[in-house]
Parts: sequence; structure tokens; C-alpha cells
Amino acid sequence: MRRFLSLIAVVALALPLAAQDFKIDTNHSSANFAVKHFLLSTVRGRFAAAVNGTIHFDPADIAKSSVTAVITAANISTDNETRDKHLKSPDFFDVAKYPELKFQSTRVEKRGEGYVAIGNLTIKDVTKQIELPFTLAEADAKGRNKLGIEASTKINRLDYNVSYDTSGTTVGKEVKIDLDLEANQVDAAPAQK
Repeated sequence: MRRFLSLIAVVALALPLAAQDFKIDTNHSSANFAVKHFLLSTVRGRFAAAVNGTIHFDPADIAKSSVTAVITAANISTDNETRDKHLKSPDFFDVAKYPELKFQSTRVEKRGEGYVAIGNLTIKDVTKQIELPFTLAEADAKGRNKLGIEASTKINRLDYNVSYDTSGTTVGKEVKIDLDLEANQVDAAPAQK
């Protein structure tokens, strides 16, 4: 009997979900980055407890899926208070003037074993289209669906007016971005009578 129930659970998890909406779980999600310092070492940082947003996931027609993510810029941390203060200044993110970084997908595609969200990334006063490759995991937690997303891409910080040291000698121009997101199913609104 136990084997039979386990088999049912595996089959149920393998079945495609209907289109659903998910809310990004801020407490279990992070936006991480890495950039070269003096072309020698790599400085790693993150926006801790700073990622909010929604995901619409339609496994039957992935093109109908979408993602909106907003990151609180002031939550930047590299475990160095002096550096973090500098990163919040106008030399870098100017968090007083631009408190959020945003990504809004315009389409989602299945590519090979993974997916790609194509959309607009806004940092400071610049919005540019990027491709954000990602993998997706699904789980059922106490009758509620969850998504796990791991995404990675690279950008040139100068494209977004993050222009401290434009030569890229002290701070590299290329920034690697890694997103680790967990999202919880949003309960459907009750039908109005």
C-alpha cells in the first residue's frame, strides 16, 4: 500500500499544473551578484530579503507565463559596511533617487531543458531588454504549489549608468547576476455573487 501511495504521489507531481499565479517569497529568495575588483579578485554581494514580485506560470503554454520582480536597492550587502555605503551612493546605485531595480518579462520561452525570460531590466534611469535563462522546480507543500527558480545572466553595469570607474580597472564592467527564487501559489480570489 505504501508503494502504491508513493507511486500516486510521483505521478501527481509529474502531471502538468494548470496555469497559476505565484508570489515571490522574500524570506526564501535572493538576488546575488559578482564583479571583478582590480581585475584580480571577485567581490560577491547580494540584495538580502529584497526580492518581491509575481510569477504567472502556464505549463500548458509557456508563452503565456510571465514574471515581475522588484528588488529593494538599499538592501545591498557585500559584508563590508564602507563598500556597501559607497554602493548606495550616486557613484553606483544612488538608492535615495532610485530605490528599486525592476525586471518585467515580455515573453517566456522553453529552450532545451530550461527556460528563458526575455524582458526589461531597469536599473537607475535605464531600461534595457535582457535574456534571463532559468531552471524551474515544482513542489507541493501541504496542498499548496511552490516554484523554485534559479536564474543567471551577465550585464555591463555601464549600460545602466552605474558608471564609477568607466575604465573597468578598479571595478569590472561585467556583472554576473544569480537569482534564487522561491514562490508560493496565490489562492484564487473567491467568486463574487
